[in-house]
Amino acid sequence: MAVALIVAAGSGERLGASRPKAFVTLAGKPMVQWSVEAMRAAPSVGEIVVALPQGEAAPEGTVGVPGGSVRSASVRAALHAAGPDAHVVVHDAARPLVTPDLVARTVAALDDADGAIAAAPVPDTIKEAGPDRLVSATLSRDRLWAIQTPQAFRRDALERALDVDDETLAAATDDAWLVERSGGRVRVIESTPRNLKVTTSADLRVAEMLLADRC
Repeated sequence: MAVALIVAAGSGERLGASRPKAFVTLAGKPMVQWSVEAMRAAPSVGEIVVALPQGEAAPEGTVGVPGGSVRSASVRAALHAAGPDAHVVVHDAARPLVTPDLVARTVAALDDADGAIAAAPVPDTIKEAGPDRLVSATLSRDRLWAIQTPQAFRRDALERALDVDDETLAAATDDAWLVERSGGRVRVIESTPRNLKVTTSADLRVAEMLLADRC
């Protein structure tokens, strides 16, 4: 079995909401509730721990912990509060369209890897440019993936990866990077752009429409 850690501590300033992003109403529910329900429906998940912003209560049936000052600090705090499951699923509450199937596929991939990360193939042409905005390279799309959550890890690999100083935690854009830098093997699990991250009010409207189609 796996424990799911849902990161919901972000302020969501770019969303322009009056409360933390994960608790903004989306299709009739707090945004975080969509992720909680997906985790509950995943047969490999037995416990859910939510890293919370100040002043917010944990969703019913979950364990709540105060979030950290940066994302990976929130993950570390949630992991400390979790039970002893051998596998860990980390998911951002800002991705409310996650499905139980995607969760299950990431956990299943841990049979031969230390981590497994949901990702969508990059459809656009990607160019690299320096501070002067002059193009220095055009990258091959065949090897590029847009990384999402959920991300699943063997617990010992994640604990080892998170055992770093605060500066390294702050530099981490995802937990897979921390596992990679500690020598872990991370596998990509194909997802779709529908598993979008809600950052702006436009994203919120798109997510609302996609969830309406699902209901």
